[in-house]
Amino acid sequence: MKTLREAKVGDCVKVVKLHGEGAVKRRIMDMGLTKGVEVRIRKVAPLGDPVEVTVRGYELSIRKADAEMIEVE
Repeated sequence: MKTLREAKVGDCVKVVKLHGEGAVKRRIMDMGLTKGVEVRIRKVAPLGDPVEVTVRGYELSIRKADAEMIEVE
């Protein structure tokens, strides 16, 4: 299993599954990170937090703790 956090800058990945539950999972889905969507990794901050991605035509910064809950391929 590969997570969004493990993806490298420049990678284009597809969301396979969201792990976690409740409000956090809902918030991730509300940001457009749903099963089957393509995500491009734009930048990763020097200490790995946050990860900046492009999803559905807009830019999004996501905490690495949340990125670990997003399984990608």
